[in-house]
Amino acid sequence: MQLGVCYYPEHWPRERWAQDARDMFEAGIRVVRIGEFAWSRLEPRSGELRVEWLDEAVEVLARAGLKIVMGTPTATPPKWLVDAHPEILAVDEHGQVRGYGSRRHYCFSSPVYRTQSERIVRLMAERYATHPAIMAWQTDNEYGCHDTILSYSRAARAGFPEWLEQRYGSVEALNEAWGAVFWSLEVTTFSQVEAPVGTVTEPHPAIVLDYRRFCSDMVVEYNRLQVQTLRDSGVNVDIVHNFMGLFTEFDHFDVAQDLDIASWDSYPLGFLERGAHPEATKAFYRQQGHPDFAGFHHDLYRAMCKGRWWVMEQQPGPVNWAISNAAPLPGMVRLWSHEAFAHGAEVVSYFRWRQAPFAQEQMHAGLLRPDGSPASAWPELLQVRDELARTGPRGLDVRLCLDLGLPDSTACRGLRCAGTASELVQRPSPAGSGHRHRLLSR
Repeated sequence: MQLGVCYYPEHWPRERWAQDARDMFEAGIRVVRIGEFAWSRLEPRSGELRVEWLDEAVEVLARAGLKIVMGTPTATPPKWLVDAHPEILAVDEHGQVRGYGSRRHYCFSSPVYRTQSERIVRLMAERYATHPAIMAWQTDNEYGCHDTILSYSRAARAGFPEWLEQRYGSVEALNEAWGAVFWSLEVTTFSQVEAPVGTVTEPHPAIVLDYRRFCSDMVVEYNRLQVQTLRDSGVNVDIVHNFMGLFTEFDHFDVAQDLDIASWDSYPLGFLERGAHPEATKAFYRQQGHPDFAGFHHDLYRAMCKGRWWVMEQQPGPVNWAISNAAPLPGMVRLWSHEAFAHGAEVVSYFRWRQAPFAQEQMHAGLLRPDGSPASAWPELLQVRDELARTGPRGLDVRLCLDLGLPDSTACRGLRCAGTASELVQRPSPAGSGHRHRLLSR
């Protein structure tokens, strides 16, 4: 059991790095994630690599006794790449290009973006694959965050018929499986199939379901490309991705087949606000989170990689992205940390080391405030550090939790998410009101 933290050396003066690293180690932190949003700093112009600052950051952290999770920076393609290849951008259901200016501005189906991603991942891997301080690599960051799985770009529309041909083999089988005779939606060639968007009234639910499956498989292919690139470049340590909570737009189990470790980003208060809970429930749990939320996701992600899982981002205070952003009750950060370890987590990593003084997340709490002074979670971190130290050098055996009757990979198969027809078909409820009907077969 180890404590970790997410750190952004590119956000801070170099003179601060060594002190930060010493303070991390003193606070009991042993794992530090870096790099996942740094593409513009690594390659400010096409082909112009500037990695010396990252070299230095890695060495500073290593000298302090810290192990590193190196993130691939593909969640934030830089402006020069978008300008040169605007076709990498996703397109929403209204035909609106989802443009540059925040993050996750790419389409998983784009062959150009896949090529560019492979290039930057290979460059990073060839430089750091054998560094002894790097204990793991993280692919991208939070696949699908900000509703970025479904895309109707030209690349996605072109890829969908090809995916269907591989899946069904013949248009006769396709028409039969879809029930395409309804409203004369039968096709005579796969090239006639269009993405289920922009239709006069609701599109055929079977087509919508297959399009969701197609988009899910694009995520799987994209992640597999990164994993294979890392391995081909000499990376022999663990590869991990940080999934999210309450997210069902792609098949996490399929993605996890190519990973060594599944991790997720645990924000109990932020997700409570976004969840479909009654207002009374939200009010009651506003400062501690729903009691079932974290445990459910711990077991879900533990089921994916043979019991190996982490919390890559643990909420340490108020977030900035929910409807309202309450502060956790005293003791909650400590409780969340031990809850994760009790479910078998190898690492609990807090987001983030130091609160950003600028940009979209400047109101998101960290372990430290922007001026470097301790934030509210700091004493709880130190308490967890001391409590873990008293468990002995090995702590709890992660595999022990597998014998406690918690779900295995088959028990969670109903949560394959993109392989379901949830949110696609309206059926009347016994009371006569509409509700979403779930079909779990893939």
